[in-house]
Amino acid sequence: MTAQSGYATLHAAFRLCPSVRGVSVSSPDLHQTLPRDRKARKALALDLLQAALAAVDPAAAIRRFVAREGDLLRVGDRLYDLRQYERIFVVGGGKAGAPMAQAIEEILGDRITAGLVNVKYGYTAPTRLIELNQAGHPIPDEKGVAGTQRMVELLKQAGERDLVICLISGGGSALMVLPVPGVSLADKRRLTDALLRSGATINEINAVRKHLSQVKGGNLARLAYPAEIITLILSDVLGNPLDVIASGPTVPDTSTFADAWKVLEKYDLVEVIPPAIADYLRAGLAGQVPETPKPGDPIFQKTYNLIIGSNEIAVKAAQERA
Repeated sequence: MTAQSGYATLHAAFRLCPSVRGVSVSSPDLHQTLPRDRKARKALALDLLQAALAAVDPAAAIRRFVAREGDLLRVGDRLYDLRQYERIFVVGGGKAGAPMAQAIEEILGDRITAGLVNVKYGYTAPTRLIELNQAGHPIPDEKGVAGTQRMVELLKQAGERDLVICLISGGGSALMVLPVPGVSLADKRRLTDALLRSGATINEINAVRKHLSQVKGGNLARLAYPAEIITLILSDVLGNPLDVIASGPTVPDTSTFADAWKVLEKYDLVEVIPPAIADYLRAGLAGQVPETPKPGDPIFQKTYNLIIGSNEIAVKAAQERA
């Protein structure tokens, strides 16, 4: 590595931190604060990067926030008495699904009744109790649909004395895919392409696609109710908005069918989108199909969403190492 590339690596690491040893990254004093030796600079850069990456390692993040002592399960700042639950189901989707599932298996062992997590092709690992279903990402495919359908069937079995653990990570929106009845995956692809070409914002796109999914926009929580739900989230979205990460499968949705329809009208897409989608949204406007679950819905009283890894957590780890 040249001196120039070594400094570039160091600067990339320092960009994670607002300051390094009290000196702002943008400060002219930064060069005086850093080691003068090229190898020392490279070592410091790698040290900071490794600290940041270790803080958001999927399995380590699970173990940092989830621990079991006998029949007590600690998740973040909450305690769950496992004796209160007859069955434990694990579902989810994302590129980090395999190490997250492995870590949960290590913690809960045979207390897990069944589980299925959708992961990207090639991103799998050995598991004993939680099935890892490989599917398409970033473009959803029928394997993702089939896996998500099986998750839904699993969740429909869950009752009041059951616990559902949902594992969410980057790519979860594409990997947890199940269109509403009457709408095909090809229909949703055409819709997404049209929305992207139109210049619609991410919030506008989400408002539409949440109303065309059986699991997004809080619908997964609705399927699991009245079971208790714990959602463990590795966020790759700046600011960690829970309703945006994987399109918020266990989070209340503030958008409505009316909002979704307004987006289509705003960008002149009503006559462009597949007829099946237009028909379903019109049915939603007419109250013929249920809205997505909203804030205040009782189903969310038994749902705990916890961010276990994020850009901010990585930054903090690098700061502390610096």
